[in-house]
Amino acid sequence: MGVTGISGSGKSTLLHLLGALDIPDRGEISFEGRNMFAGPSARRDRLRNRTFGFVFQFYHLLPELTVLENTLLPCMVSHTILGWYSRRSRIRKDTADLLNRLGLGQRLGHRPNELSGGERQRVAIARALANKPKVLLADEPTGNLDVETGREILEVLKTLNNEGQTIVMVTHDPQVAASAHRIVSLVDGKITKQ
Repeated sequence: MGVTGISGSGKSTLLHLLGALDIPDRGEISFEGRNMFAGPSARRDRLRNRTFGFVFQFYHLLPELTVLENTLLPCMVSHTILGWYSRRSRIRKDTADLLNRLGLGQRLGHRPNELSGGERQRVAIARALANKPKVLLADEPTGNLDVETGREILEVLKTLNNEGQTIVMVTHDPQVAASAHRIVSLVDGKITKQ
């Protein structure tokens, strides 16, 4: 699904609420029949780590970590120390396979400053997918890229969606939104068109 609207219309706020990054002032947001904000904050932490994957416009990769290490972060956080050590070989292999599928197999040991913008965004997508989330939330995923690289990232997202990955993407670009199966428009924080 694509969410469109001009800058300041509430697109990113909506995405942050859907992903439990922000807490609503009023009302209720439910996922799979449960209010996401009822119960302890640890429940929301688990949702953000395992159920939702986040892709941001500005990558947010840690510069001191390699491509593989950046991508492994959500997996490391989702396990206890013992759980991580007992599963790390399989998780590293699965993560390397995911990065290879996204065209980054030769870049596993590189640091973010050694990558192009498109490669950094693909690392961010891989990191968001590392825990096999039910929903991928993408905030202007092509907004920081040139036109051609943006098209490549959209193709990656389309392929993932065609394979069954649920994606909610916000954008102010009508051409980017046109790649979505469904488009919702926001004006001043209100849905105006579905």
